[in-house]
Amino acid sequence: MDAIEKIYIIQPILGDNYKRVHEEAIALIESAGGVYVGSCFQNIKEVNAATFIGSGKLAEIAAALDGIEQLTILFNGELSPSQTLNISAALGDRKVIDRTTLILDIFARNAVTSEGKIQVEIAQLKYIYPRLKGKGAALSRLGGGIGSRGPGETQLETDRRHIAYRLKYLENRLKETKSRRQLQSDRRIKENLKTVALVGYTNTGKSTLLNLLTGSDVVSQNALFVTLDPTARKCEIDGENYVLIDTVGFIQSLPHDIVEAFKSTLEVALNCDLALFVADASDDYQLQFDTTVKTLEELGFNKKYLEVLNKCDMVGDASALPSDCILISAKEGTGITALKENIKKSFEERFKRLELFIEFSDLNKYEKIRRYANELSREYTDNGVKCEIKVENIFADKFAEFIV
Repeated sequence: MDAIEKIYIIQPILGDNYKRVHEEAIALIESAGGVYVGSCFQNIKEVNAATFIGSGKLAEIAAALDGIEQLTILFNGELSPSQTLNISAALGDRKVIDRTTLILDIFARNAVTSEGKIQVEIAQLKYIYPRLKGKGAALSRLGGGIGSRGPGETQLETDRRHIAYRLKYLENRLKETKSRRQLQSDRRIKENLKTVALVGYTNTGKSTLLNLLTGSDVVSQNALFVTLDPTARKCEIDGENYVLIDTVGFIQSLPHDIVEAFKSTLEVALNCDLALFVADASDDYQLQFDTTVKTLEELGFNKKYLEVLNKCDMVGDASALPSDCILISAKEGTGITALKENIKKSFEERFKRLELFIEFSDLNKYEKIRRYANELSREYTDNGVKCEIKVENIFADKFAEFIV
């Protein structure tokens, strides 16, 4: 059995949110199977090109850690290849990883589907690629543990050309999975299935909410990035069928390459009919909402969404929470009726009911456009067919000639 890896954090102070980013780093370490042993903080007025935080501070850290064996250093930011090597050398050749490496390691642990594994490997290889030139021995020295496992680990010491070929192959495979997902999306539209995507910060209870609404048993636990691959389940609200889709969560400073790599997964949220932005009511929920919006806007998100505050059972005074949010506790099951009503109302605003009369001679014409609507009832008369349909507003004009 492998020994648990001890992680020491170097936390640069670059803005007001450094405390939050530091807290997330501790949670990330736990999710990666490591143990947090301590931190040091350093104000940064100007980034040092060689070591980011300066040689003087590194000398202090080296002295403080002297005598502690088998310790990995997490620099809680993004380092260039040369900065990683220089920090490692200044700290007695200790293993040094940065925030991106840590997140990629967690993704490698949690990827289950072939698509998830492909996306992780693409992100890993893109990250490794600029760090390979002339660094083979240094990478080999890092050994095993956090930051060195997963689908991409066998590529660490391959040459750049081989990695380029591998990336091209993986990206072509990802395009194939994207095509299949688009076919699934088109089929849902054709079958008039309404899709609701659960998006938001990681570890806010999205999977727990999915299980509650759909009666499924998707894995949910108190750890970051447990859900990487989109999970779709059917849900019924007042006789109407919906498809709920759980998606990968976000955190502060989610590296751009990771967002890009998981773009095809996040397109589920981009193509949904309605999104539920889920945040933790007992935490800094406004920051969580802002992070979600910022990440999705980078991908071109423009769908309607509802803001949902989960874990309200952990808040002493819920009356202080925003009135325009839907307050729930997925764990306790409270607020779920109101959530369902808001989901239903959101779709009703997009749809209208129409009464139609189609003469028998026009039935073929009607059947060609019927896929755009949900036919609620049909009655045959001597002269034709009476129908009641529910249709999205943008398609209502297609039925104009048959409206009673």
